[in-house]
Amino acid sequence: MVDLGCWPGAWLQVLAERVGPEGRVVGVDLQETDPLPHPVAVMQFDFAEPGAPERIALALTRKADLLLCDASPKLTGVRDVDHAALEEVWQAALAVADHVLTPAGAAVIKGFPCAEADAFRLRLRERFARVSEVRPEGKRGTSREFYWVALHEVPSGPRSSSGRRGGRNRRRRKS
Repeated sequence: MVDLGCWPGAWLQVLAERVGPEGRVVGVDLQETDPLPHPVAVMQFDFAEPGAPERIALALTRKADLLLCDASPKLTGVRDVDHAALEEVWQAALAVADHVLTPAGAAVIKGFPCAEADAFRLRLRERFARVSEVRPEGKRGTSREFYWVALHEVPSGPRSSSGRRGGRNRRRRKS
């Protein structure tokens, strides 16, 4: 599991509990973070810098099943500058995903509504089987952030006559 940016130590500890002693959690942040015990490795650098995906991949003991990117650039209030900075973060997260995820791995990446987000969502859909947007409960009412959840594998299950998988929210026919 790889975590990029702005996740306090408490989040890394929760992730470490989820992956267990055989797993690995790598946290990358610009800010200095207190070291945490195994299975957590904390790295301090800009994950958008050249060579960052390779550095992160080296910190893992195997390919990751999940990439979490909660990174957000410092916003200036200048629309074009801020949108370009967001796009740089998203492209860097995708580059890391390409280097560290297993073929069936998933990515969760923070997003904000803008035209660049629409274009990035299309890039995610080119690489992942399913992409959805989730707005976390408990976020401030003024926050417009959301998370893309990108999955490589389509869930298994019986196909309906329309070719769709799964069975939730389907109406039953009366016999």
